[in-house]
Amino acid sequence: MRRFRTPHYLAAAAVLLSIPSGAAALAPPPAAASRAATSPVVIAAIEDKAGGDLKRFYRQRGFRPLWIEGGKLGPQADKLVSYLATAWLDGLKPSAYDPDDLVAAIATARSGAPEDLARAELALSKAFATYVRDQRRPARDVDVTYADKALKPKKLKPVQVLTAASFPPSFKQYIADMAWMSRAYVELRDAMARAAAARMPESEIARLRLNMDRARILPGPWVRHVMVDASSGRLWYYEAGKQVGTMRVVVGAKETQTPMLVGSLHWAIVNPYWNIPTYLARGSIAKKVASGRSLATMRIEALSDWSASATTIPAAQIDWPAVVAGKQDIRLRELPGANNSMGRVKFTFPNDDGIYLHDTPDRALLAKSDRHFSNGCIRLEHAMVLGRWLLQRPVPVKTSKPEEAVVLPVAVPVYLTYITAQPTKAGVTFRPDVYGRDGRGA
Repeated sequence: MRRFRTPHYLAAAAVLLSIPSGAAALAPPPAAASRAATSPVVIAAIEDKAGGDLKRFYRQRGFRPLWIEGGKLGPQADKLVSYLATAWLDGLKPSAYDPDDLVAAIATARSGAPEDLARAELALSKAFATYVRDQRRPARDVDVTYADKALKPKKLKPVQVLTAASFPPSFKQYIADMAWMSRAYVELRDAMARAAAARMPESEIARLRLNMDRARILPGPWVRHVMVDASSGRLWYYEAGKQVGTMRVVVGAKETQTPMLVGSLHWAIVNPYWNIPTYLARGSIAKKVASGRSLATMRIEALSDWSASATTIPAAQIDWPAVVAGKQDIRLRELPGANNSMGRVKFTFPNDDGIYLHDTPDRALLAKSDRHFSNGCIRLEHAMVLGRWLLQRPVPVKTSKPEEAVVLPVAVPVYLTYITAQPTKAGVTFRPDVYGRDGRGA
């Protein structure tokens, strides 16, 4: 049997849009269905003039244009020019994209001559690919950890940018929404324009730029992903170009901060145990036991160690005063149940910080305006709703088996970020810098 291999540029586009790479290789871009709508003379002119990466991109779509509609340039051409003219909002130099030459090429193409249309088409694609590459490139180290190294931003090639842009049903809307960038970034970019017009102090401009750099590395809404903002205590999830859900979350306290972390969610753990942090085991649980309360009444058990093969230890065999004094460590875990601190389900991804997303029986904290109370993990307002979206079916909570792992049908990227800037009609305001990160990075 012949094995089909996905071209590298299609695989990259598949990552950008969360399209399975095999599907990207076998399915034609949506525009191919309307090939007859474009003049064969224009197609031939594009084929003749395209070279390098542009030729590779256009070849895969039969040299059909992106920017030309019904024999003329669509409004997306002017929209791109407006982005390039204001590239300083992104911390980039407009002159790097030859906007004057691009405007001239667009003006010439208004004649409708196939040769002129082809030149403008290729010039637009070249400028667009360069701009997206530069715009998505982190301007500084924003202190984020990539638990999944495959999600770390890489320098994009033109064919990758253009292939990703060709998959959404409406290229015009993709350009209008700046949908290769996160919604958070687009909103902050607009806020930067208003803030600059209002002559915001340089210190606040610098803080806004830092927040933009944090948002810069987030994916656009065409990537199926989860985003958690530890500043606002909110979670969003996206797919197919849209925000499909949002909820409140409880995040880490100032002393136990939720890190900036990027990984891939792989499992739902139904009826989870709660592995009690050592400082709580010593400072809270051990003190209660030493004062006469039993582990059984707290639905907690002690284990021999932290390995997967750990065995339970009778409470009577533990030197509780030594644990309280810090002379002996103990592993404690809360048994699954309605009042377990993890709730009914947790969603995990490999990371060295022991961070995950989980249900919670403590609903009171979710109602607070400031939700920085956890030990670093993320407590979910609507865990079952998110679980249904992640699993593409209801979470199987009726099972009585403890710590049952359910594999997600497709791994889902999760981005834990920290965005203190809030766009307003006048520009921007800032939430309290609970974690003290803005001062270190601005």
